Amino acid sequence: MKIVKAIQIQEKGGPEVMRLEDIELPPPAAGEVLVRHEAIGVNFIDVYHRNGVYPLSSLPHGIGMEAAGRVEAVGPGVSGFGVGDRVAYLALAPGSYGDARNVPAQRVLALPEEVTAEVVAASLLKGMTVECLTHRVVAVKPGMTVLFHAAAGGVGLLACQWLRHLGVRVIGTASTEEKAALAKVHGADEVILYDGREDVVARVRELTHGAGVDVAYDGVGRATFESSLNALARRGTLVSFGNASGLPAPFDPIRLLLQGSVSVTGAGVFDYTASREELELSAKRLFEVLSKRVVQPHIGQRFALTEARACHARLESRASVGSSVLLPSPA
Repeated sequence: MKIVKAIQIQEKGGPEVMRLEDIELPPPAAGEVLVRHEAIGVNFIDVYHRNGVYPLSSLPHGIGMEAAGRVEAVGPGVSGFGVGDRVAYLALAPGSYGDARNVPAQRVLALPEEVTAEVVAASLLKGMTVECLTHRVVAVKPGMTVLFHAAAGGVGLLACQWLRHLGVRVIGTASTEEKAALAKVHGADEVILYDGREDVVARVRELTHGAGVDVAYDGVGRATFESSLNALARRGTLVSFGNASGLPAPFDPIRLLLQGSVSVTGAGVFDYTASREELELSAKRLFEVLSKRVVQPHIGQRFALTEARACHARLESRASVGSSVLLPSPA
């Protein structure tokens, strides 16, 4: 049994409910790998776990879904991983905000030498999200036009690069001129300033000569859902994959027919990486574009694990740009 530092929450709430505590970490059980973290990914799902939007199984509980580092020990029955291996993981249960963690080997991935721990921590869940959004939820094709909300966020910047690589025209949205410029640098063809400064639907129609977009990718939720739906071309698809601004309001499904036989679907990365085969497929595609530097995360914020509260406060205030990573204490 070893003692490690980890963020725990005793109750749901704001960033203040996160506490850095000493916890006991047993040796890895059968089928598990003990990973010593070098960098920890931060995602909006962590906020949902903390504030209770996505309830945790019990309290107290850790949060965080991904990290990268090195294997420190392997449990009985584990093959394919050895002590010292560079790895990352996308967990099915929260708990990565800490110095180390036992993880089911089925969720652990070997890292290519060309990709650093920080790059993977900043892009694993987000990049796999982009992979499933663009390859499997809707298999985009060269020449298509898409609308991507929050184009300067962690997922958005990865999506802009990957979509450009796939030959897709990207119309992004952003909240500031600075974020709009960053999205364009990363591959967005046009960026619309939302939050009331520009009419997103009118601008999309103008940019597409009235046709609308083939796909609208919406991870924002309530604040953007209507504009996403109304910006679609005939038989277009709205892909809802998050609700950073809150849950969208209910709508009458008959609208889908009246607006041109459009469709709405939800997409969760964990449903698209549920099996080992799906996880490896998604990781292979992501690691390929990362290794070739076709796609690179923009790490806009780095926080020590002791600064997790400040990290979440910045994320929720929409002041963060690109990806954020937490850095644990040295081993």
